[in-house]
Amino acid sequence: MDFHREPNTYVGHVRIKVQDLQRSLQYYQEVIGFQILERTDTSAKLTTDGKSSVLSLEQPDNALPKEGKTTGLYHFALLLPSRSDLANIVRHFAQLGIRIGSSDHLVSEALYLSDPDGNGIEIYADRPASVWSWVNGEVQMAVDPLNFEDLLAENHQASWTGLPADTVMGHIHLHVSELKKTEEFYTKGLGFEVVNRFGTRALFISTGKYHHHIGLNTWNGVGAPPPPANSVGLESFTLILPSDEVRRQVVSDLKQIGAPVVENGDAWVTTDPSGNRILLQHA
Repeated sequence: MDFHREPNTYVGHVRIKVQDLQRSLQYYQEVIGFQILERTDTSAKLTTDGKSSVLSLEQPDNALPKEGKTTGLYHFALLLPSRSDLANIVRHFAQLGIRIGSSDHLVSEALYLSDPDGNGIEIYADRPASVWSWVNGEVQMAVDPLNFEDLLAENHQASWTGLPADTVMGHIHLHVSELKKTEEFYTKGLGFEVVNRFGTRALFISTGKYHHHIGLNTWNGVGAPPPPANSVGLESFTLILPSDEVRRQVVSDLKQIGAPVVENGDAWVTTDPSGNRILLQHA
């Protein structure tokens, strides 16, 4: 998974808000296959390898249900190491009677579902980058039906043992209020490259010619407002930059375009034009 290590910039961690931490922990352990790395009364860090965390849960005071037609999380996406891992989790969901959506994106094969609060989750496996098709600088993606018969012909794992240890946060997909200033923020400010424009209401961006590290859409409406601070949904996500030198340059670039950026402990924190909070760390 060379697209999720230096010299690329990629999403390393996502923090989401939930209404009932205990309910969510049960779901993320039993259904999705995480383990708990750390826990307090109101938060938990989840892990697949027992050492690092790619997803955290937070229960705010007086947490509100997810609100529609706002900016924020569309879904976070867990990238599995192999296609056989994807087949294994399909069998696991079937045994539990979990309803899922699915799609063949040409560059990847993906499953879609939502946690008990309506936070969107994608679980996917990439096809080899050598078979991705690029036309005029854009990677070709689609929303074709997933061939489950072919997928389930993959090697069968004897029993479900949870998410593979080397599962990573493959990408995040966000609802935003508009695309022009958003594109400037992510490209001129954060250094991403647009690799696919999906119609007029979505674009996909990456570094290192990945199919996308971040998706951005206005499907909740142009001008959509941010949700309340204590609403279920995205709290923040962390970008891992390849070095402190690159991070300093990104901070400078963000200031140059007038984006907010402040130092907070070992990270710099910025907010995109739609209110999505981003922590900037380096590898």
